[in-house]
Amino acid sequence: MKVFTQSVNFNMDKDLKSYVEDKVTSLSKFYDKIIGAEVFLKVQKTSEKENKIAEIKLNVPGDDMMVKKLSKTFEESISLAVEALKRNLEKLKAKQRNH
Repeated sequence: MKVFTQSVNFNMDKDLKSYVEDKVTSLSKFYDKIIGAEVFLKVQKTSEKENKIAEIKLNVPGDDMMVKKLSKTFEESISLAVEALKRNLEKLKAKQRNH
């Protein structure tokens, strides 16, 4: 699976990039037909502490899945987004088994 990562309004360090790639590639354990993923990390310009946004778009045959999560850290946002995608992939897999 190819993971494309882009940071908006900040410069991403190597540790964060490898964290993103590890988390996103772990999704292939749940669904083996994932073509690729696009990850966008953004800093929202607000006075609130929860201003780190992680958007993950998974390219799956027949459909694309998009999840957007907001939290205090990028790691937390990525973890929340990956968990949501994991649930979506399990639903997709169950739906395909029923057909």
